[in-house]
Amino acid sequence: MGSNASTELKETRSSLPEKRLRADASRNREKLIEIAGIAFAERGGNASLEDIARQAGVGIGTLYRHFPTREHLVEVVYRREVEALCDAAEELAQNKAPDVALAEWMQRFVDYIAAKRGMANSLRILFDANSEVFANTSGMVALALQRLVDAAVADGSIRSDIDINDISQALSGIYSAPDTPDWRDRSRRLVSLLMDGLRWGSPKARS
Repeated sequence: MGSNASTELKETRSSLPEKRLRADASRNREKLIEIAGIAFAERGGNASLEDIARQAGVGIGTLYRHFPTREHLVEVVYRREVEALCDAAEELAQNKAPDVALAEWMQRFVDYIAAKRGMANSLRILFDANSEVFANTSGMVALALQRLVDAAVADGSIRSDIDINDISQALSGIYSAPDTPDWRDRSRRLVSLLMDGLRWGSPKARS
């Protein structure tokens, strides 16, 4: 084997552990974000970072290497929740009837609010440090809702005399509802009632 070929082989071999490490680190980071999102939604501010690391199959040191503080982790999880909510709007719009897409998205909004409530204390700290994070993400959610509502109005499956701000206020109201064990179930029922009101009196309901 020539010297050039031998050198290339050594370089290839030496780079493999580093590439494998980067891939493992990326998987660990994604798993931590996924587990943290579930933990914050289910246990709120009581979610333990040690438990999150353990459920993700890594040590607490690995968690802190990716996210030096709870707030760092919360910010990434929050952004991911917003992105998932907006992606859901696009997917539902492509695969469901307009009113069904809106109804299912509003139910998904309940899960988003559950995660947001669980991160409330850290989100307040983040807001004080950088309010632009929330200005940008809230605009994304409002735009996703607007598109779904516009499609359902154009389809005639919900009434046209509605204001998008009224729907946003009604949905956001569940954020401040009392934190009782049945909070999520009650919120889903309220969202269903809201959807019934949007359908009532629509062109399709009258036909």
